[in-house]
Amino acid sequence: MSTDTPLVRMRGITKRFPGVLANDRVDLEVQAGQVHALLGENGAGKTTLMNILSGLYRADEGEIYIRGQRADLQSPRDAIDLGIGMVHQHFMLVEPQSVAENVILGLKAPGFFLDMARIERKIAEFSRQYGLQVDPRARIWQLSVGEQQRVEILKMLYRGVDILIMDEPTAVLTPLEVEELFVTLRRMADEGKAVIFISHKLGEVMAISDQITVLRGGRVVATVDTDQTTKEELARMMVGREVLFRMEKAPVEPGEVVLEVRNLRSLNDKGLPALRDVSFAIRQGEILGIAGVAGNGQRELAEVVTGLRKTADGCVLIADCDLTNRSPHRVIREQVSHVPEDRLGMGLIPNLAVSDNVILKSYRDPPLARGLFLDRLAITRFAARLIEAFSILTPSQETPVKLLSGGNLQRTILAREISAGPRLMVAVHPTRGLDIGATESVCNLLLKQREEGAAILLISEDLDELLSVSDRIAVMYEGEIMGIVDAEEADIEEIGLMMAGTKGLGTRDK
Repeated sequence: MSTDTPLVRMRGITKRFPGVLANDRVDLEVQAGQVHALLGENGAGKTTLMNILSGLYRADEGEIYIRGQRADLQSPRDAIDLGIGMVHQHFMLVEPQSVAENVILGLKAPGFFLDMARIERKIAEFSRQYGLQVDPRARIWQLSVGEQQRVEILKMLYRGVDILIMDEPTAVLTPLEVEELFVTLRRMADEGKAVIFISHKLGEVMAISDQITVLRGGRVVATVDTDQTTKEELARMMVGREVLFRMEKAPVEPGEVVLEVRNLRSLNDKGLPALRDVSFAIRQGEILGIAGVAGNGQRELAEVVTGLRKTADGCVLIADCDLTNRSPHRVIREQVSHVPEDRLGMGLIPNLAVSDNVILKSYRDPPLARGLFLDRLAITRFAARLIEAFSILTPSQETPVKLLSGGNLQRTILAREISAGPRLMVAVHPTRGLDIGATESVCNLLLKQREEGAAILLISEDLDELLSVSDRIAVMYEGEIMGIVDAEEADIEEIGLMMAGTKGLGTRDK
């Protein structure tokens, strides 16, 4: 590792938003030839800090030095001119255009006449040099998510950046694609570039980085060499307490079949096939995890089971009751709870109070209702009990839920869904975007429901979470089940291959 002047030096960086101090006098140094990880819970200030370095935000206080020279970054173009490029978590690509057209988009250099053949040759050279295999003539919409990420990196390489910022780059990748990305990032560092890797995934940070800076509450907790620390120490620095990495999953003997789906076929919002002959069953006291890269039918599956989407063929049986294409209200009456992917858009009503949101499934029934009228005193007691039982941090039960943090939003949804006494729970990305502490809390709540005999359909893109919590894992690819495996015996490489479309060795449920 270089001991020369740091390639990047940020000193005393402070950034305020209304009501929020996002960065509080942050110092950061990144050397050339280094993969430097920024680690922290959601809301710790990682992305804000890098948006300042990439020219998207202006710091309220502090100084930035690039190669020892003071830098005044007023726009992303200023950052690009200094060799700084950022690949955002949500890609900035124009889908109808080709790879080559996206790579040169916004550049002044090509001029009026474009020599696309020369541009495509140059992109192909970068592809070979850095192991970023992608067809320069392919349209973006034809590419997988992993290939689209390669295009974003190629955009930066084409612009000559030697400081590459990657914001949560593995969130939508298969395990194999993650390995390929890490090879590319390591190759870039070996050539003398600096890579700043934003993440909250401890295992990946330990695998790829040379040095780690931990942020908590907008401040730097510590900067450590990766080979001088452990996952446990990093987690403690992130959340300020000890964190369990393996969920305590009590042995439970599965009971009767609660959910059975047979040969489900359904269309997505574009009218294209989303589910293709999907069949499986879940028993009492069992968690079936659904693994797969986003967009392979997981959302449509959850919506068909909960009555939010019609199935074109096949059937949904809950406790031997045929609920195929029945209304969500009818499904709820069969004691089905749903933790949706979109917390504020579907799971909660943002402008309503916490107390009103926790009664959305039970407000028609006694003791919360007396005939046609609500019993506000009973609602107040009910809400207070749930707020305490599920540790929902809120100024009051009359606070609009839109003002709560992500972890408390999820606890509010879980409080409502669990208090309904479900025989089946459909949980879609229940820990997405949550910090380590909130993730641990949510997983423990799911495991408690399992112990109490509920059947749980758990849809997640986090393989570690699925392996830790699930009893069995089904892998989906392009609307099909590639295989179903026991979680304790699961092979991550085999799951990764199934996520990429290879039929697995796991046995399907009959």
